[in-house]
Amino acid sequence: MRILGFESSCDETGVAVVDTRQGLLAHALHSQVAMHEHYGGVVPELASRDHIQRVIPLTRQVLAEAGLALGDIDAVAYTAGPGLAGALLVGASVAQSVAWALGLPAIPIHHLEGHLLSPLLAEPRPEFPFVALLVSGGHTQLMRVDGVGQYTLLGETLDDAAGEAFDKTAKLLGLGYPGGPALSRLAEQGDASRFKLPRPKLHSDDLDFSFSGLKTAVLVQWQKQQQGGESEALAQTRADLAAATEAAIVDALVAKSVKALESTGLRRLVVAGGVGANRVLRERLGRRLQRLAAQAYFPPLEFCTDNGAMIAFAAACRVRAGLVDVPALAARHAFSVHPRWDLAEASGVAA
Repeated sequence: MRILGFESSCDETGVAVVDTRQGLLAHALHSQVAMHEHYGGVVPELASRDHIQRVIPLTRQVLAEAGLALGDIDAVAYTAGPGLAGALLVGASVAQSVAWALGLPAIPIHHLEGHLLSPLLAEPRPEFPFVALLVSGGHTQLMRVDGVGQYTLLGETLDDAAGEAFDKTAKLLGLGYPGGPALSRLAEQGDASRFKLPRPKLHSDDLDFSFSGLKTAVLVQWQKQQQGGESEALAQTRADLAAATEAAIVDALVAKSVKALESTGLRRLVVAGGVGANRVLRERLGRRLQRLAAQAYFPPLEFCTDNGAMIAFAAACRVRAGLVDVPALAARHAFSVHPRWDLAEASGVAA
């Protein structure tokens, strides 16, 4: 079965084609970073309008690269949530329109399930069961994954997500948008040991996270250093604070991930989502898990950000697992999107 997938949950328009036997055939992605940079963050209305402009050209591009015509597609998949309501509606309406016109099933996919399964797009593939660290946008969660559609929440952030902590701290330091990657680049020039930043719940008995106090601590230190500071010294201070922030976030993610493996008795950790591209996190987790005789799995860097490949692939996984009622979806094209959507609610059969 060939599945055409659409991703439009926030500020990336992604389209891909996945074959349930051959795997990923082609994918294309357009990022809106340049457009939103002027505003210092994502403007939902602009995001929706840009998705409308990009989705059809990207679809044509992907089909051409795959050597397929629209009539060669057997099913359509789309991100149904969570995300920005207007942005989600663009991808959902295009997907449902294509499916209705061709008499095909349109498969709604949970955005986080797409991220969670994305490491299976590359080799080596992790086998079930495994622990998943989801660090995507506004989400930071630890999940036990026993199979496709079989997800158990182990712990999550009680306030800011790790990605939000990166972005908000970067904004405090005047690093612009998108903040997370900018902060990580600057951190390479800094001394993480200069500032002692908080690591809430680092040693707690549970598997939850907390990052809300981190940006406040950075703000206090930054304001203190700015009083009478020389420009050259402030430049180094900014780099040191960036490094300390990154270290604090990575410490929490590594510690809780290790605790999750120990509490479940599992030896495979899948890391997915945008923060999964962070070099320091990858290196620290790799070294720590090696000492535990455990293995960390990361998606390729191109699939860490939001993308259509993970949505089409998640749909393919659901089809293979028998979690898609194809006839029911092919016969019904009424749809809704879910700006807020618990992953556990998406675990059943899609019909």
